[in-house]
Parts: sequence; structure tokens; C-alpha cells
Amino acid sequence: MKLAIMQPYLFPYAGYFQLVASVDRFVFYDDVNYIKGGWINRNRLYMSGGVRWFTVHLQAASAHRKINQLHVAPDHFWRRKLLASVSDAYRKAPYFEQAYAMLADVIHSSDTSLSALARSSVIAVARYIGLQTEFVVSTERYGNEYLTGADRVLDICLREGAEEYHNLPGGTGLYAAEKFATSGVTLRFVQPALRPYSQFNRPFQPGLSALDLLMFNDRLSARRLMGKAVIDEQVAEILG
Repeated sequence: MKLAIMQPYLFPYAGYFQLVASVDRFVFYDDVNYIKGGWINRNRLYMSGGVRWFTVHLQAASAHRKINQLHVAPDHFWRRKLLASVSDAYRKAPYFEQAYAMLADVIHSSDTSLSALARSSVIAVARYIGLQTEFVVSTERYGNEYLTGADRVLDICLREGAEEYHNLPGGTGLYAAEKFATSGVTLRFVQPALRPYSQFNRPFQPGLSALDLLMFNDRLSARRLMGKAVIDEQVAEILG
């Protein structure tokens, strides 16, 4: 069984979904500290002539609180502003209606939890492109907050019966293959393949929110664009 563990991000980029696609089970790591200026409640799109941030506003955001302890701001002004900005930028895109509807459903969710909202954005995109990966939430499953770093990740792997643990390249300096191998788990790194696609005939901007990719591509094309990654220096077909 292949497992990945990652914080829930807001409509993350294609590489996040290539990690999701490479595993059987994906753990949303939401009982770790919130990172201000990270990707948990914001991401980037091509708006107003360049790459701009779109952000979910929070109540009392703090790096000293866990992701699952934070809540979305209750006012609706920021929601209307966010959706209007995306509509202005993308309404002429060929698949605007589908992608925008997905965004609106998540942003207008009645759940006030930041973790739930970010998770919903990931699951919505994953199911839209046909990923069948199973999603679980760390808060609801492990109770191992007393562990840290690689020890906690490895504990989750063992509890889930994982034979392989997949991580994005940012984890290369955090995890040692030997430590995982001692416990019978193979550590693998997934290098995202960000293949270009048309963005209104502008210079291609890689690494934007997956919403951008979905604005310009139908489900099958989006699936194909996310269909390859480099795993341990070998090109792998991760989507059929």
C-alpha cells in the first residue's frame, strides 16, 4: 500500500495532485501548526494581467494554532470579492463554468473549519479528474501529536500498513530512506511534471492553482496533464 501525508492546501497546484495520484491513501495532516504565508488558505491564479494571490480570510489566524483549530472569517464580502476576481479573469476560458462552479461550491460551504474547506477543495478537484485515492484526516485517526517530524510520519505509515511512503521533493532534507527502510517502508519522492497548456496565449505560468488548469482543459485533458511524474528519477505513468 502506498501512502502520502500532506497538509490540506487550498486548490493546490498540479504537482500536489500528482502526489495524490501516486498513492492508494492520502492523509490530510491537519493537526500540525498553521503556516502564515503558506498554501493552506491561499493560492495563485493568472489575474489582472499577472500572477495574483486569491485568499480565504480567517479568524484570528496564528502560527501557534493547529490547522484544524482555525476558522474561516464569517463575513461574505471577501467571498464575493474573491469570486468576482476569478470570474473577471477567467470567464472567457473554455471550461470556466465547470471550474468556477467547483470554486464557488467550496467557498460558499457552510462548514467554517479551514481544514474542512481546504480538504474539500482538494477532494473536489481529485474527483473531478477521476482520482479514486482514499482520503483520511490525521485529526480523526492517530492521536500521535506527542511525536514529531519523521517519527510521527513513520508512525502513521506503520499504523496504515504502508509499504511505500511518497513525498514531494521538499521532504528530501527531512526524511532519510534508511530510517524508513528499517521499519519496512520504502521512501519515494515524487517530482512533479508541470507540462504547459494554453493560458489565453499568454506566456505559460507553471505552478498555478489547479483551477487555472481546469479553466482551460476538459476533464480528460486535465487528467492527462497530471498523468506523469518523476518518482525516484524514473518517469512514471500515475494516471491511466
